[in-house]
Amino acid sequence: MNCLRRGTLLLPLWFACALLAPAPALAADVPFLTGRVTDNAEILSPATRDKLTAALKAHEETAGNQIAVLTVPTISGDSIEEYAVKVFESWKLGRKGKDNGVLVVIVPQDRKMRIEVGYGLEGTLTDAASSRIIRNLMTPQFKAGNYDKGVEDGVLAVVAQLEGKPGVAEAPAGGADTGSARSSSSFNMDMPDIPWPMRILLGAFVFGIIGLFTFIGIMTPGVGWFLYAFLIPFWAMFPLMIIGMNATVVVFFIYIVGYPITKLLLARTEWYQKAAQDLKTKGHATIGGFTMGGSGGSSGSSSGGGFSGGGGSSGGGGASGSW
Repeated sequence: MNCLRRGTLLLPLWFACALLAPAPALAADVPFLTGRVTDNAEILSPATRDKLTAALKAHEETAGNQIAVLTVPTISGDSIEEYAVKVFESWKLGRKGKDNGVLVVIVPQDRKMRIEVGYGLEGTLTDAASSRIIRNLMTPQFKAGNYDKGVEDGVLAVVAQLEGKPGVAEAPAGGADTGSARSSSSFNMDMPDIPWPMRILLGAFVFGIIGLFTFIGIMTPGVGWFLYAFLIPFWAMFPLMIIGMNATVVVFFIYIVGYPITKLLLARTEWYQKAAQDLKTKGHATIGGFTMGGSGGSSGSSSGGGFSGGGGSSGGGGASGSW
C-alpha cells in the first residue's frame, strides 16, 4: 500500500520529466571531412572555395590554427550549437593539447550558422568577436542571398581576429552596430525565430505542464519544496525559446520569489496544516484530487583529402546566428 502511495507521489515527477524532455528525433549526420571547406549544401562557387582553402591553409602554416568551413543543407531541427560541437569533436580540429581549432557551420535551409571555437582560442576569438562577425558581416549577405560574400567575409574576419588585426567586423559605416541599434527593443532582439502560431502552441504546452507542477508543488506540504528546486531549471530554460531572454528573466524572478512566498502564506491555512499532519500520521493526504504519499519504507533504484583534424577539442565557445 505504501508503495502505491509513493508511486502516486512520484508519478507527476516522472510525467513531468517525460513531457519536458526533448522529443527524440533523427540526429543530423556528421559529414566526412573532405577539406578545409566542405560545401555539402553547394552554396559556394568554386572560386570562393579555392580562395578560402588557400587562405586557411596559409593561416595554418603560419599561425598553426586549424579552421574548417562546413555547409550542410539542413540539420533536421537539431540545435546548431549541439551539431557544431558534434562535428568539431568528430573532426578533432586543432592540435592536441593546444585545442586551436575553429569550425564555421552554415545551414542554409534552416537559416542557421555558428562559429565554434576550440578551448585554446577562446581568449582570442571571443564569443563577442564571433557574434560581431556573424551579425555584421555574414547575416546581411545571407539575407541578400549572397552566400559567397557572406562566407568569405566571415571566414576571413575569423582569420584576421586570430592574427590580431584591428577593426575586425566593425559596425557598418554610417550607423551603430546592428545589435546596438536593436538594443532599445531588446525584447524583439531576444525573441526566438519561431512562427507565432507554433510559439503559441509551444507556450501553451510548456507553461501548462510546468505550471501544473508548480501548482502541485505550492499546494503540497513537504515535497513542495523539492518541486520548487526541481522546477528551477525548467523555468530558467524552456521559456527562452518562447518569450526570449528578457521576458524569461522576469518570469523566472516571479517564480523564484513568488513560489516560496505563496507557499509560506498557504502554510498558515487550516487545510494546509491538516494535510501536513495527515502526511506525518497517516502517510498520505488528498490535496486537490491528488493522493500524496509520505516517506518511509524501501526505495527503488534504476540504472541506466589531405586535411584532417589534429586531435583538438571544442570549448563550447563561439556564437550562433540566424537570418
